[in-house]
Amino acid sequence: MAGNESLQADDKHDRKTTTNGVEGGVRRRAAGKLHDPNVTFEEYFYYSQLSRAHPSEAPDASSTAAPNRLSKYVPFRKGTVAVENSAIRDEKDLDGSLGDETWHEVSQEEYVQASRALRTASWGAVFYLITTDILGPYSTAWAFSQMGYGPAAVLYFIFACFAAYGGFLLWRMFLQLDSDRYPLRSFGDIAYRVAGKVARHTMNVFQSVQLLFNVGIIIIQNGQGLSQISKGSVCFVVLCFVWAIAGAIIGQIRTLQRLGWLAHFAIWINVLTLIITTAVIFHSDPNYDAALANNDAPKGPKVTTAGPPAGVAFEGQVVGLMQAVYSYGGAMLFVEFMAEMKRPYDFWKGMVAAQTFIFACYMIFGFLIYSQQGQFAINPNYQGVSPYAWQTAVNSLALVTALIAALLYGNIGIKVLYSNVLMDMLGFPSLAQNSGKLLWVAIVPIYWAIAFVVAAAIPSVSNLSGLIAAACILQFSYTFPPLLMLFHNAQRDAIQEGEGFEVSTGRTIRHDRGMARWMRGLRKNAALNAFNLFFFLGSLATAVLGIYSAVVGLINAYAETAVSGFSCTNPVGA
Repeated sequence: MAGNESLQADDKHDRKTTTNGVEGGVRRRAAGKLHDPNVTFEEYFYYSQLSRAHPSEAPDASSTAAPNRLSKYVPFRKGTVAVENSAIRDEKDLDGSLGDETWHEVSQEEYVQASRALRTASWGAVFYLITTDILGPYSTAWAFSQMGYGPAAVLYFIFACFAAYGGFLLWRMFLQLDSDRYPLRSFGDIAYRVAGKVARHTMNVFQSVQLLFNVGIIIIQNGQGLSQISKGSVCFVVLCFVWAIAGAIIGQIRTLQRLGWLAHFAIWINVLTLIITTAVIFHSDPNYDAALANNDAPKGPKVTTAGPPAGVAFEGQVVGLMQAVYSYGGAMLFVEFMAEMKRPYDFWKGMVAAQTFIFACYMIFGFLIYSQQGQFAINPNYQGVSPYAWQTAVNSLALVTALIAALLYGNIGIKVLYSNVLMDMLGFPSLAQNSGKLLWVAIVPIYWAIAFVVAAAIPSVSNLSGLIAAACILQFSYTFPPLLMLFHNAQRDAIQEGEGFEVSTGRTIRHDRGMARWMRGLRKNAALNAFNLFFFLGSLATAVLGIYSAVVGLINAYAETAVSGFSCTNPVGA
């Protein structure tokens, strides 16, 4: 990963210059520019201290009596008054006024008011958003059928813990890099501040690919559902196309400001769908036609195993494992959620509550459905219901939740592409301008058309979701967070006495540079940094293995099952 412009030592801090917006040794900078190469890590770090010390982020009176056990790991939680007072003293110029006019084109208080007016979400709202984004237990029973009770339960638990740890790392970096002056808005913004422009663009590319494929998977699932509802009387690929058209129409909505109540609604529809599916499965036979078409599992006695099933190849077990990765894929949007919070410190509450609820749903419904259907469990599990009336009911409910998910993924995916590629690289107008709004109208159908091509060409939910889990989702939840944390710790812990951001001049003072500085920073918390390095390398190896297994699974699916590209045949049967 390329080095960050902000990592370069400021060896000119003892000179005055008139270039790059520096006047008389004091820089003038555009107000709060998110990706300004002149802003150093130390400056982001300094202003984050000011923001964390703001009274609106102070803990509730009820929570100050007994410090939280996590507090020792949380920056600036203790001693915030001292940080605030010292920071304000640094902000004062020689005549004692707050905010040097030659440095602050916009006052600190104006930054605070403008930034915090947009931050209104509570940790409860974040719980609903994370649960809506992540909760997807429809593949859990199929994953159990590929791995068996024991390995599946253990691996789902391990991946839940590591996903929570990855979210914890993102949360820590957010608290130490986000500020009212320089707010963080996306995963790519964290990458930019700790590792530079190339890292930011890399994250945005991965994010764009993941969101596009997520939309493609939604198209496949709903094409399958509509085909089951129509009893196969309509060509499968035509139904996928119909859903893509519907998505292109819905995708014309540019804002997600009112998504909160929809997210709340979607969670309970998901839970209702699972309860109905489980109840019906307990009182009916498996959908043998769907199992044969999707899993190549002929009708016969039900088989469940404690360990890996004898008839499942190693690659198939890995694809099953990737369903666990896919099931916890949500870290990509964690920064966006934190950016909307009134008190970002409370993010951990919503994340822990959401991950606990999600894991419980996965285990309960995974065990129940697999115990009843065994090798006949399919992905998604609600399409393995055999009575047509109930099959239609759960498919209809799933269509509603898929509509909400499509609105979320499609909207964010297009905005990521538009802002980071079309605006930054090609100079397209802002979406706030009329010309930008017209371009949005034109781009949305193109985006959904590409997603349709992906879905129609690879209509295998399990293998396609396994591929995107290994290639993208695993990176955001498991690979990127520890890597970015290494970059972050190396810079933060390298700061010595007498170094840092000097607010009166707008300069960053560093006494050394190069490898020696990096190594000094990494040695300060050597054990934690070593664990993060191990975590990163293990996640990377898992990603490579997952990609290989998903590709092999796709090849086998085309050769051995009813799956074929641009076909009228429903992959899960009529």
